Amino acid sequence: MPKNKTHSGAKKRFKVTGSGKLLREKAGKRHNLEKKASKVTRRMSGTVELAKADNARAKKLLGL
Repeated sequence: MPKNKTHSGAKKRFKVTGSGKLLREKAGKRHNLEKKASKVTRRMSGTVELAKADNARAKKLLGL
């Protein structure tokens, strides 16, 4: 049987930690930054853990 392919959109969006948790970037920091407050753009920076409800679907797309 052939190997399973990783979903190319998912591999760009999620990072797997050593313990197996999934990390994602926060949304909303791509455009229209001029009209957003600095406080908001700082809050949108960095990575956060993926929601528990989305874990199973993301792992399936990543082939984990």
